[in-house]
Amino acid sequence: MLLPLEDVKILDLSHALAGPFCSTMLADFGAQIIKIEPPGSGDIARGWGTPLPGGETDYFVSLHRNKKGVALDLKNPAGKETLLRMIERADVVLENYRVGALNRLGLDYETARKRNPGIIYCSVSGFGQDGPYRDRPAMDLIVQAESGMISVTGEPGGRGARAGVSIADLTAGMNAAFGIMLALRVKEKTGIGQIVDVSMLEGQIGLLGNMIGSYCASGEIPGPLGTAYKALLPYQTFRTKSSDLAIAVGSDKLWKGFCPAIGCPELTDDPRFRTNPDRNKNRPALIAKLQEVFLARTYEEWEADLVKAGIPVGVVNNLAQVVEHPQVKARGALVTMDHPTAGKVRMAGPSVRLSQTPGSIRTPSPKLGQHTEEVLRDLLGLSADEIAGMRAAGVFGKPKAA
Repeated sequence: MLLPLEDVKILDLSHALAGPFCSTMLADFGAQIIKIEPPGSGDIARGWGTPLPGGETDYFVSLHRNKKGVALDLKNPAGKETLLRMIERADVVLENYRVGALNRLGLDYETARKRNPGIIYCSVSGFGQDGPYRDRPAMDLIVQAESGMISVTGEPGGRGARAGVSIADLTAGMNAAFGIMLALRVKEKTGIGQIVDVSMLEGQIGLLGNMIGSYCASGEIPGPLGTAYKALLPYQTFRTKSSDLAIAVGSDKLWKGFCPAIGCPELTDDPRFRTNPDRNKNRPALIAKLQEVFLARTYEEWEADLVKAGIPVGVVNNLAQVVEHPQVKARGALVTMDHPTAGKVRMAGPSVRLSQTPGSIRTPSPKLGQHTEEVLRDLLGLSADEIAGMRAAGVFGKPKAA
């Protein structure tokens, strides 16, 4: 059976993380991703992360599987025209240049649409394609700060903290993949293409939606709570004699099972803690009591009793422990890819599972410009002489001296 997106051609002009994360999600399920990079330097992410044998980095290799690489100078008139010819045969253009950069090159949506009325043009940016911040450069940290995400992350009383992953980039990438799928569905039914405008800022606003709603209702500005959660209690981590323990008592029904399970049945009907609003009102006293209780035993001892009682519980793992986690292994969540220069590279596999048409890692990340001639021959039907002429004209970068 064909993969779900096997007949979809995407020209990926994006770099760094948000756009490439989007195209990787789509590539894993069969989309034909043609990654367009500037000759010489390529995607800036080629220099990020730990160097691997052969000169690539772990960051780039894990993020660019299942793609073909083309090096094309878009400032060269012949390079620009080549891309426009490729757009005629593509379904999607994905880009995350500074707002207006492709317009100045004559590669904006309106120009693309004249060549291909059904083209889907997905632009990922920090703040969106309009508004007073549209021209501002943005990276993940900046958007986490501007969106309010940092203000609610970290320990109580602290200055706030960046999320441990590039959550603004990754959320934008997922939203872009979702937007592209929606636009493809419309095109399938109508033949009409459109612009998909994804901003990192609005991705974070979406994630913060509950907190924003709470502020609008109460007027109380949320702050960081560490591992705790304002709406539920107890819902955070505690220290034990061994590892830190995460506990999630998500209802009053669970509370009634939790108290006996930790050897404190008297807390069940304590008027200070009987309901979730009561527990929130008396948070400091309850947390102090629970921390004292949990320090009496090891995580392993607590886990056995709490799992038996049906209470959501987990250990705070580091990434070395996650890699060896029995559930991660059982699900095959990590996969090994054979790379021609780096050797075997271990990475996270597709996170969405389809029973009949599962995603997979089929090809390694491309070397800079690795598939340029192949793509131009197969997609545009160019002859060897035409390709040689383009190479001599510097369309693929400066010609090498004889």
